[in-house]
Amino acid sequence: MKGLIAELKYQFRYRLPMWIVGLLTNWWPDNRMTIKVRGAMMRPFFKKCGRNFRISKNVTFASPHNIEIGKDVYIAIGAWLNGLGGLVIEDGVKISPYVVIDTCVHTFKNNSVAFGGSILEPIRIGHGSWLAAHVVVRAGVSIGPGVLVAGNAAVTKDVPENVMVGGVPAKMMGSRRDKDDSLVVHGRFIDGE
Repeated sequence: MKGLIAELKYQFRYRLPMWIVGLLTNWWPDNRMTIKVRGAMMRPFFKKCGRNFRISKNVTFASPHNIEIGKDVYIAIGAWLNGLGGLVIEDGVKISPYVVIDTCVHTFKNNSVAFGGSILEPIRIGHGSWLAAHVVVRAGVSIGPGVLVAGNAAVTKDVPENVMVGGVPAKMMGSRRDKDDSLVVHGRFIDGE
């Protein structure tokens, strides 16, 4: 009976309110204003969530009570994040569309995953890293600060800071370097002045 009560408390504290926020906001177009409003509405449901959290529509969170999100984080459409084993997303991280971050590894029992359980391992995404579209991050992985993970990569091992990784499984592609940028904002060229 205790387990049922704890589950109901969890569902009413986290899952139901997040579902309601999604129901109310997923029909909004994704633009600078709506992703900020959606992020502000979602902030109370995480273990910790910094300011300027921006989130696109149709993002799924499992176990948000174990997810810590830094400031200036953006999560794009269709991402799926499981925090059951503990997930830390540091400041300035960008998560592109359809990224999967899972802190659980399923196990087999009697030759079937249906009868197995899960092994929980934490994940950390370092400051300023960028996970491109369709990236998968395995439980127990730590991605260092300033990392670029190429699209469709499967990150199965720890990644040091300031590198580019890609492939299945993800391998080092070289160091990631800062570059001078040119920025276009609302059709105007900004030259850094």
